[in-house]
Amino acid sequence: MNSPLLQLLVLAGIAVFLIIRLKNVLGTREGFEKPPAPTVARRKGPDLAVIEGGPDLDITDHFDEGTAPAKALAAMKRAEPSFNVTDFMSGARGAYEMIVMGYERGDLDDIRGFLAEDIFDSFVDGIAAREDQGLSIEANFIGVRELKLINATFDDATQEAELTLRFIGELTSVVRNTEGEIVEGSSDEIKRQKDTWAFARKMGSENPNWMLVSTDA
Repeated sequence: MNSPLLQLLVLAGIAVFLIIRLKNVLGTREGFEKPPAPTVARRKGPDLAVIEGGPDLDITDHFDEGTAPAKALAAMKRAEPSFNVTDFMSGARGAYEMIVMGYERGDLDDIRGFLAEDIFDSFVDGIAAREDQGLSIEANFIGVRELKLINATFDDATQEAELTLRFIGELTSVVRNTEGEIVEGSSDEIKRQKDTWAFARKMGSENPNWMLVSTDA
């Protein structure tokens, strides 16, 4: 066997060996290669199911489910889907400070739109009586220490909603006579003022303001 033929056989043997090795490593492909199976992302932890018709925490944070006040709040939400109890409570906190300070300072202009007519009239009378006695008040609002929704009612016929809240506010108040002498209170002493107020509004009305309709301190 001559040398060229021997070299050819050796090269052929090497080529066959390499082909077998490649097939073992890569595998065979027939026809069009199948696309890789899609990767499914797995979420860590247990699956969370959304429960339709579950309790409305915006309501049950204030009243037990099934109670009359809870049903009234649910009716308010049906009448006005944008209504939110949490937002109302936040607004009531701000309204309380504004109304208290408006009365203390004898300035009702900015709070007129939040007062029912009889409440406004009683505020006017109170301020007038104070002025007749020559008394003036210097007040500083510290904050609302406690705010609690204690009742809710809704009239399906009139769509009138009423929410009753208990406030405990903290403020300093000094009452002075015409000579400027302090006759009551102290600028250094914080007093707590407890009020039970009811706000009312017709749900679905274009007027967003809740009116103060009752003050039972």
